[in-house]
Amino acid sequence: MSLIIRSSAIHAAGCYTTAPIKKGTRVIEYTGPRISKDEADEKYQNSPTTYLFGLGDGSQVIDGHGTAMFINHSCDPNCETDEIRGRVWITAIRNIAAGEELTYDYCLYDGEDDEATCNCGTANCRKTMYSEDEVKKRARAAKRLARKNALNGKNGASPNHSNRAKHT
Repeated sequence: MSLIIRSSAIHAAGCYTTAPIKKGTRVIEYTGPRISKDEADEKYQNSPTTYLFGLGDGSQVIDGHGTAMFINHSCDPNCETDEIRGRVWITAIRNIAAGEELTYDYCLYDGEDDEATCNCGTANCRKTMYSEDEVKKRARAAKRLARKNALNGKNGASPNHSNRAKHT
């Protein structure tokens, strides 16, 4: 597979194909050392950018080193990831033209509070790299917190006191 790294409108650098790729083709393997999630958290706790790929069991990640780490997120991707026998492959989900940037939906699910803002610019952009399920889960959690705060008087008034001024 003939891939190159160059400037990307999505995020800094991206991975592009120099030849057409047919739907269903395994494009590249996501490679790098496997480290525990705890090691990754410690190693990258103050880093704004990581190239970590979570593996199916959730205990390990691939610390990306190689061409595939430059494949950017898109809400309307041309590739997907497949974990096969502990290896992660990037596979074309449609025909990809020569010169096109390779993308896949990161579908982030981590419980962190960071925004993970999406810059893909597609018509169906979610504005976040979190999965649709994670976005829904976060919206439900925000509603629960708002209800709890309202019941506990965290909206500026305590539940036992009025916001009206006392007249003496």
